Amino acid sequence: MDGVAPGCYKAPWALRDAGLLHRLGAHDAGAVVPPRYDSTWSPGAGVRNGRVIATYAGRLASRIGGILDAGERPLVLGGDCSILLGPALALRRRGRFGLAFIDAHDDFRHLGNSPHVGAAAGEELALVTGRGEDYLTDIDGLRPYFREEDIVAIGVRDPEIFADFTESDIALVSGVDGPADAARDVLVRDELDGFWIHVDADILDPSVLPAVDSPEPGGLSPDQLIDLLAGLLALPGAIGMELTVFDPDLDEDGAQAALLTDILVEAASRR
Repeated sequence: MDGVAPGCYKAPWALRDAGLLHRLGAHDAGAVVPPRYDSTWSPGAGVRNGRVIATYAGRLASRIGGILDAGERPLVLGGDCSILLGPALALRRRGRFGLAFIDAHDDFRHLGNSPHVGAAAGEELALVTGRGEDYLTDIDGLRPYFREEDIVAIGVRDPEIFADFTESDIALVSGVDGPADAARDVLVRDELDGFWIHVDADILDPSVLPAVDSPEPGGLSPDQLIDLLAGLLALPGAIGMELTVFDPDLDEDGAQAALLTDILVEAASRR
């Protein structure tokens, strides 16, 4: 809705209220407060809120870097998918890392396949592979934050977008049977220092979790997502994870926050 900030920025507090940190036995590293959301935008105006997103990515990267320096594995709670820029920059500063990109959408929009760009949350996979404005894609002169051949995209459900990957080296796993095994060849290699896991809550079918900004039919069941995350977390080099796009404004009784909490706790317990 024009003029209204998406409710997904409230997700970290909703998941805390659902007991996530206590049940994980996790240390709370605090919040990196998001910048003011400006909904004003028109085609051709570049990335909405792009400059402040770049600044925020730098701040989030520094926070994540401190967690990694302490020998801990971060779980970042978003927020929309643009938060991927923070972990991407933090890891790029440390070396060469892979990315398990778990999302119902490809989020690969860029000027090479679209007439214009607009929302970083629908373009973050393009941005972290170096496609876009320098102030977002080349922070600290480190473009690209992830190399295409070090990325596996899992669970993208819109068949019309598969063509976006045909000219890239990004691996695509569209099925739900054994995706962690399929990801191993990409993510566990001598060239990599580890890998990050991006999870968009819309990977779940909207029949079980409709509280997302862009629900897409045909998604995973809770048990399938648990199996996928547990398999990835068990791989050598899994260094951290983020959860994005859950919108507490669409979860009036808190049941969906409780479900996501159950999924994350169960997946972590199996690794």
